[in-house]
Amino acid sequence: MSIQICAAFDSGNIRLVGIEGDRVDLEIVKDHQSDFYQWFHFRASGAKGKTVTFRIVNAGGSAYAFGWPGYRTRVSIDRQLWRMTDTDYTDGVLTFTHRFDSDIAWFAYFAPYSMERHHDLVSRIALMPGVSHRELGRTLDDQPLDCLTIGTGEKQVWLYARQHPGESMAEWWMEGALEKLTDPADTAAKALREKATLHIVPNANPDGSRRGHLRTNAAGVNLNREWHAPTAEKSPEVLAIRNAMDETGCAFAMDVHGDEAIPANFLAGFEGIPSWTDAQGEKYYEFGRRLTAATPLFQLEQGYDKAAPGKANLSMSTNQVAERFGAVAMTLEMPFKDHDPSPDAEQGWSPDRCKQLAHACLDTLAGFVDDL
Repeated sequence: MSIQICAAFDSGNIRLVGIEGDRVDLEIVKDHQSDFYQWFHFRASGAKGKTVTFRIVNAGGSAYAFGWPGYRTRVSIDRQLWRMTDTDYTDGVLTFTHRFDSDIAWFAYFAPYSMERHHDLVSRIALMPGVSHRELGRTLDDQPLDCLTIGTGEKQVWLYARQHPGESMAEWWMEGALEKLTDPADTAAKALREKATLHIVPNANPDGSRRGHLRTNAAGVNLNREWHAPTAEKSPEVLAIRNAMDETGCAFAMDVHGDEAIPANFLAGFEGIPSWTDAQGEKYYEFGRRLTAATPLFQLEQGYDKAAPGKANLSMSTNQVAERFGAVAMTLEMPFKDHDPSPDAEQGWSPDRCKQLAHACLDTLAGFVDDL
């Protein structure tokens, strides 16, 4: 039996170039109507008893090729546990190997979070006491944009994730956050629900997620460059979320993402917005300091450069929300690589640790919400 490659499923992305013996050459498919690509997710079968070498031959042209060095591919035989496998990046080709002791193995850029799991999560959490669900709108592929609201407090908090659909770690974080917020035995969650009303969008880009995109929606649009002027034709997801924010107001916002290159968790803020004040900025910095003290899964040393005064990009959500509402807004970035300050040699940065970080973020917010 010959080796079979398939990516015709929710969030799948790969194109077979050729098979020669135990070597499989592949290409990542570009996002629809876009030049972005980097996310891959496929299954291989028919190779039991063999060690197969996979080569992604167009990795050098991907959106963030500078992120490949030091990266390790995730592999699973049961679609539950995702381990890292030996990976090399040389001369624009990403190469990884796997010994097939099973009939089927699955490979991905990061542990996938399917739209079916998304609907399971939304349905499960919506049944919990004190939770309400609403559909903020529909996507271009006519998928629902789900929002779960928890809490009765005065402070309006918005948490939203996966504007970039290939950053699946963002929805693993959301699963952890929603489980904590609905845990009746969690005292920090109880305090937060009493002091804040939390509006949570677990997946802001369902179309890109299902299509297997890295960074864009069904129209090939990067949603995190649409917050200054979203439209129903190109970016209905952002339009729906921003309109809902306009209705409620926003004191605190966290936009959850993944980063290709930096092997650590970090925050990006809103330096450079026109209305910047040191008082607003200090609240953002204080949240980061408290989060660092709360967990070894977060650090302050590595991160993005700060925008110069007056030079913030207001098409990005964190900047737009901070400017629009005076909110303490931030982008949380998690790695596709491992978290080098606290590494895991087997799984790297993993779904379980995404959820642990979500718990720490909410514990920190519970102790911080009075200062907003």
